[in-house]
Amino acid sequence: MLVRQNITKTVKAIIDNDLAFQDALQRGYGNFSAMARMIKPSVDAILNRDVSIDSIVTALKRIRHNYTLPSKSIESIIADSKINVRTDVAKISIAKSRSTIEKVSLPLKEHYDSFISVSEGINSLTMIFDDIILERMKDTFNEYLLEVEDDLAAIIVQSPEEIIKTPGCALVFYNQLARRRINIEDTVSCYTDTIIIVKMDDVARAFNALTDLISESRKQIAGIPRGYKF
Repeated sequence: MLVRQNITKTVKAIIDNDLAFQDALQRGYGNFSAMARMIKPSVDAILNRDVSIDSIVTALKRIRHNYTLPSKSIESIIADSKINVRTDVAKISIAKSRSTIEKVSLPLKEHYDSFISVSEGINSLTMIFDDIILERMKDTFNEYLLEVEDDLAAIIVQSPEEIIKTPGCALVFYNQLARRRINIEDTVSCYTDTIIIVKMDDVARAFNALTDLISESRKQIAGIPRGYKF
């Protein structure tokens, strides 16, 4: 039993560091025998012995639910979530000072309907807003600019109020994108909204990935087998 547990723990550690394998397990398209053959050299090296393919396959089957099934409380929150997409978004980061904090209030008042997010760090402020006011924002904060990015999109996941006190929900959203090799340019939580900033080139894939996640969670809540298509 101890030997089997060591193999399982070793296989899990390898899978935890490989997003492609995680995605294969999550979406159910991975061939266990093929995956076992691919990771066998690493398993053998870590355990310092020749581990059979069958043992690695058994370990993969044991751990696959770690990557496919969120807890029931998280799944119900995901199932009740909705997605909005806002394209043509820009982001700037500026040095934090009394002067910049005072200056932030003016565009916030004048363009409150354009702002998506304002976040404050120890030494900087980051603002995410509609691209249409980017040039004005650059002029306003010119000498304080640390970073400027445009050609972005904001994916806003609106969840039920339970998300506030349920740990792990945002991580499920982030993992869904990471396993599809989608880079998250920025992210912030605002009350029940999880705002995820991605490049415009990635927005369609990101939207589809999160929509799939919500759809699969709704099927699970309804008792429909994962991966079932109508």
